[in-house]
Amino acid sequence: MAFTDWLKRNVTEARDTINAEISKFKSKDLLEAIVASSAMVAYADGQVSSDEKQKLMGYLRSSEQLKYFDQNDVIKIFQKYVEKYEFDATIATGEVMAAVSKFKGKPQAQLVVRVCCAIGASDGDFDQTEKAVVQRMCNELDLDPATFDL
Repeated sequence: MAFTDWLKRNVTEARDTINAEISKFKSKDLLEAIVASSAMVAYADGQVSSDEKQKLMGYLRSSEQLKYFDQNDVIKIFQKYVEKYEFDATIATGEVMAAVSKFKGKPQAQLVVRVCCAIGASDGDFDQTEKAVVQRMCNELDLDPATFDL
């Protein structure tokens, strides 16, 4: 292999690594908001189904902004919020809304709500309890729930 080929490959690898790290840094709040709000929707009916967990993980694996995060970290964040709901739903909801409200007025707000709608519908029944949770999120983000068929 020629020196220029070696140099080109290493520069490309270094650039990709840096871009991944920048994406992780910039998307940490978004990851927290999506995972926290997904936990809130998943727990709305009092239990978290494996369909809901799988839908969240599938989304995170395909997201350009969030695919760089370690799945174990995502699971830990999700479990943290589910445990908060098991302890005290009012406190947990406040913490979820704090994570979500960082995106008020930002384009990512719609993404957070759309992922929550997908999580709610993942078990085949986007019930009224789950819809009410997502509507509350819409209100927090100043988004019209009708935009999401709520």
